[in-house]
Amino acid sequence: MLASSRLAGLGTFTPEFPDAEALHQGLARWNRRRLAVQTPGPDWTADLNTDFRMLRLEGAFIDAFRAHVAPRVADVPRDPDRFIGWFEGLKDSGPGQWDPLFGWLERDASLEQMRWFLTQEAAGEAGFDDLVAMTQVKLPARPKLELARNYWDEMGRGNAGGMHGPMLDRTVEGLDLRPTIPGTLWPSLCLANVMTAFATTRRYVYQSIGALGVVELTAPTRVGAVAEGLKRLGCTPEQRKYFVLHAQLDIEHSRAWNAEALAPLVEADPDCARFIAEGALMRLLCGEQCFDTYRAHLWAHDHPLVYAAE
Repeated sequence: MLASSRLAGLGTFTPEFPDAEALHQGLARWNRRRLAVQTPGPDWTADLNTDFRMLRLEGAFIDAFRAHVAPRVADVPRDPDRFIGWFEGLKDSGPGQWDPLFGWLERDASLEQMRWFLTQEAAGEAGFDDLVAMTQVKLPARPKLELARNYWDEMGRGNAGGMHGPMLDRTVEGLDLRPTIPGTLWPSLCLANVMTAFATTRRYVYQSIGALGVVELTAPTRVGAVAEGLKRLGCTPEQRKYFVLHAQLDIEHSRAWNAEALAPLVEADPDCARFIAEGALMRLLCGEQCFDTYRAHLWAHDHPLVYAAE
């Protein structure tokens, strides 16, 4: 198993709001409210005041997190081919890769343990389709087209039954999962908050592209392990479908994202390589923090064998 660095105490990056749990629960509630479909109302100025306060908290947290990873991206290659080589290397050496949690989920977790894990993951799901849609605004044509193709796949290529978001919803419903903000560990909320901040804030557009791209790069092994674990536990094909699909499709998505989005952006503006790298590392560190926290909860009374993902 490859060693990975730890990111301790994400909440301590925000001096105005040092309580990580309170910070990320607050951001999660705010994101749910501000991204919901709404109608005009009389209190929109009050909402603006809330938005201003929360945007300052969000920005302070994200920029402190960026400062944390800055030394690790200072020497990121600025040549497109070398940068893609560095980026693809994150699949093996990035934070959180080959975490033993996933071998255990595949081979040993009980149904209740798997349900708890998936409840945490569902609560921290920011909606990949929406994140891609928000990120693509005003991008150059070639990266924009790649994000459009990715979005079209997320939309089931126009078929409601193939839409990825509702597919995950059917897993949640089929397993009777009930994700809530108060019932979710803060690292999972943090992951969703970081991804949402990137996609909704134009100064972080390159970070969003890096974070979304590294999800495509690193997810297949993990979701494949979850799919096998669900099969072992007797879950229906419909309940496993989301994970089975992404174990294969994300491999193709990653190749296309790197070639058609990352490489052209770095070729056009080598300075953006650092920002793309920031987003990728921040997303992986958030994932690593989740895996550490999940293991601490799930293995509190057990001492399972340590598995490396295959």
